[in-house]
Amino acid sequence: MKFTPTAIPDVILIETDVYEDERGYFIEAYQPEKYRQAGIGGDFVQDNLAGSKCGTLRGLHYQLRKAQGKLIQIVAGEVFDVAVDLRASSSTFGRAVSTRLSSQEKKQLWVPPGFAHGYYVLSEWAVMAYKVTDVYDPASERSLLWSDPQLNIDWPLIADQPLLISSKDAAGVKLEDAEVYTSL
Repeated sequence: MKFTPTAIPDVILIETDVYEDERGYFIEAYQPEKYRQAGIGGDFVQDNLAGSKCGTLRGLHYQLRKAQGKLIQIVAGEVFDVAVDLRASSSTFGRAVSTRLSSQEKKQLWVPPGFAHGYYVLSEWAVMAYKVTDVYDPASERSLLWSDPQLNIDWPLIADQPLLISSKDAAGVKLEDAEVYTSL
C-alpha cells in the first residue's frame, strides 16, 4: 500500500495493492495496523454504502458533535471527491482539496474528523463504500454550501446534465457563516 498526503497533508490518498489475473482482481481493502502506521485511524464504528446517479452532488456534510473520519472508496463508477478543512486552529482552515476516485483505479481517500465532505457523480452510476469513526448524529449534521466562491472548488459539472442535489445541501451555509470545529 502507498499512502500519499494531498495538498492538505491530513487528507491522504491510498493506493492499495491490486492482485490481478485472468479471473479478476483481489484487494486487501483494510488492515488496521497498516492504516494506523500511516496515521489513519481510530476505530471505525460503521460501514456505509451510497449509490448515486450521474449528476448527483452530495455534500458538503459534517457533524459538529461526533465528528467523523471517513475512509472512502468507490466500488462502482467515478466521482469527484472534495474535503474542506473546518478545523479553526488548522493552518489549512477553509481550504478544499479534491480528487477523482473511481472503481477502475481502486484508490481510497482518508478524510479525517474536522472536515466537510462531498462528491459529484461523473459516471452513469456510482457506489461509494466508506468506513466512519463515529456514528451518524442527525442533530449535529451541517451542510457547507458546495458552491461557496470562497472555497474555490472547481466542480467538473457535466454540461447538459441536470444537477441532482437535496434541498438540504442546496441550502448549505457559506464558510463565513458556518459553525466550525474549535477543538479536535
